[in-house]
Amino acid sequence: MQQIDEVRLETDLQYRYDYLADFIGFGPEEVSLIQASAPHLGPRIPELVEKTYQKLLSYDTTARHFVPRQDGYDGDVPVDIAALSATHPQIQFRKDHLNRYFMQLIGRSYDAKMVLYLDMVGKMHTPRAGNASIDVPLVQMNALMGLLSDTLMQSIAEWPVDTATVMRTARAFNKLLWIQNDLINRHYLRLAA
Repeated sequence: MQQIDEVRLETDLQYRYDYLADFIGFGPEEVSLIQASAPHLGPRIPELVEKTYQKLLSYDTTARHFVPRQDGYDGDVPVDIAALSATHPQIQFRKDHLNRYFMQLIGRSYDAKMVLYLDMVGKMHTPRAGNASIDVPLVQMNALMGLLSDTLMQSIAEWPVDTATVMRTARAFNKLLWIQNDLINRHYLRLAA
């Protein structure tokens, strides 16, 4: 039986990631499958981003988080939620971030820097990073992660590869997204404490 330092899980990001990856079974084979998906996923990323933002902008509970100025965005901000559209420059700015997120998943080494990146994805949606007025409730983040998971699974199912590769790739992404979800949730737990 492995001995896990539960206090360290809350204080040491790499230790937490390593524990999750080992427990879930996210290792070099899964990373290779995710990276090998680049020729299939890469060209579909713009479509996945558009579908995601279409959904995000169709609910007031998610759309309202795109009204405040986003960290790093210098252009005009929408006056209110009614001024938002899929073509608003601030929405385009956010779409670029999601596009880069997908590119990071398929193109980076899964090393300590990647773990920090995945953790920052969670932190940046809370007042703890970037713009203090950006405070996306956990339920909205969970909704987003569920949407991203479903969108990815649908895309993978349509790839022109054999069924075994589809299943292994879908499982690899599923494991990664559960790790990502934990690295989002941990920042909300800290806010509640």
